[in-house]
Amino acid sequence: MSQSIENKVISRIYGRGRGWAFTKTDFVAEFGEANIHRALSSLTKAGKIRRVCRGVYDYPRYSELLDRQLSPDLDQVAHALARKFNWRIQPSGDAALNLLGLSTQVPGRWIYLSDGPGREYEIGKHSLVFKKSALKDVGFKYRESGLVVQALKALGREHVDQKVVERIRQQLESNACDRILKDTRSVTGWIYEAIKRICKEAN
Repeated sequence: MSQSIENKVISRIYGRGRGWAFTKTDFVAEFGEANIHRALSSLTKAGKIRRVCRGVYDYPRYSELLDRQLSPDLDQVAHALARKFNWRIQPSGDAALNLLGLSTQVPGRWIYLSDGPGREYEIGKHSLVFKKSALKDVGFKYRESGLVVQALKALGREHVDQKVVERIRQQLESNACDRILKDTRSVTGWIYEAIKRICKEAN
């Protein structure tokens, strides 16, 4: 029985691809708490998954070039915790810039705005920080909406030039603009004007 559950769990994990981070919450409704706890513990000991921090695991990315596992994907870890605690979260500052390809520097502190309590986790050499924020900052319907808004905020109005507009546009799916424009109508004026520029040039 336990072997069967392990096989089903690892099949689901492999199906999500390397880098995916998760907690027991992602499986407990189907397999039950005791069963999933045993399965995750066994799979960790077997080296098939990795424990990232208390209660959070991932299917490690692997570098053929370096012949080793890579560090956990902090954005995946953040979303695993958000699912576990039923938080709404939004990458902020340097994390938003990194995820949109506007900065190649990997931040030492990944800061997420959250409608949950303020918390901080140490993940390897990095800190994952959740800051309790107003609902208007995390209440976007679509992930890419908040990502663009927070990246523009982090840059500041004076640094949003044509190059930035083009870089952000390249990161968005071709059909994303209509929903982003609708989703961000309530944001600060200059940010919405920048979003309109981004979306105008995407069409």
